[in-house]
Amino acid sequence: MITKPRGLYVHIPFCVRKCNYCDFASFGCSSIDWRERYIDALCGEILSYKDKNIAIDSIFFGGGTPSLLTPLEFKKIVCTLAESFSILPDTEFTVEVNPKTVDKEKLACYVRYGVNRLSIGLQSIHENEQKILGRIHDFDDFLKTYDLARKSGIKNINVDLMYGIPEQTIESFGETLHRVIELSPEHISLYGLILEEGTPFYGMKNNLPLPTEDTECDMYYLAANVLSSADYSHYEISNYAKEGYECRHNLKYWHCEEYIGVGLSAYSYFCGARFGNSDSIEEYLSGSYAKYDMEDRLDIDSLAYEHVMLALRLKEGFSLDDYKDRFGRDFLDGRAEIIDRFEKTGYLKNDNGRIALTESGFYVSNSILTELL
Repeated sequence: MITKPRGLYVHIPFCVRKCNYCDFASFGCSSIDWRERYIDALCGEILSYKDKNIAIDSIFFGGGTPSLLTPLEFKKIVCTLAESFSILPDTEFTVEVNPKTVDKEKLACYVRYGVNRLSIGLQSIHENEQKILGRIHDFDDFLKTYDLARKSGIKNINVDLMYGIPEQTIESFGETLHRVIELSPEHISLYGLILEEGTPFYGMKNNLPLPTEDTECDMYYLAANVLSSADYSHYEISNYAKEGYECRHNLKYWHCEEYIGVGLSAYSYFCGARFGNSDSIEEYLSGSYAKYDMEDRLDIDSLAYEHVMLALRLKEGFSLDDYKDRFGRDFLDGRAEIIDRFEKTGYLKNDNGRIALTESGFYVSNSILTELL
């Protein structure tokens, strides 16, 4: 019997060069042998799930830089997915791409094997900002990739942007926003720079020419106003979309729906259990995939915590009735005064039995969640 559709995440850790801010499991890799070993191990892991009763309605190739895959490497992985699962006809199929690593042949391959959504990493239109981030492309590379993607038939494109970049100003950020809006992508992801421990930026944090906290806050509200005026809905803390183009795959995470993650350091929520793969490439290539159980997080209190934490990332928030049905408790118990205070400050709303953060609440969501949960 075909099960309720799940999402599928495929991690490709190859990079030309790791960016200065990136703490994902990714590596600069030019060795064909290493890549072949990884793809063999990845396909082996995919086959370990083989069950045609498992329906898939969203696929997301993330990284790393998935667009470093050759057409033959990409085909091998996708054919293994098709052999292992029931891929539904209307599946949203996303591939993350770096503009410096895409050409007409690769895009034709993507379309041939079902890709219907691209996520293009731009971050900024300004060369100095891209350079300090460690990006390998420039704005012209991005424009060429965007144009090729449209000509290849891709009708759903996300553009990744960042704010709070070293040397970035409110003016340069505004220029990036307006230039991207002129292209009219269906979706825009916008992330504030975080200095993650273990990254080059973290070691340089005391010497980086970062915008002030006030400037970063101004950037956040500038983006919210500019993108809203251009008919992009701020449907999730870091994501904006035109109507009907919200990322279906990522919505699975925020709605606490099940998904399978394959590849180095990939995580899954599958058959009621959460587990993750090792981030050790040696362990992963051994073929054991070194999955680590996280079932201790799945008690009722943890599920309730995750439900609220993830739902409040979304503009829609969550239903109090649904929360009570799921967890057998009233969310307002012991929280009425806190919610009332956040409503009065304009950070939160309780509207017709739904709790949701406001635009202002999104920006300070971490402190609000700390008090609520």
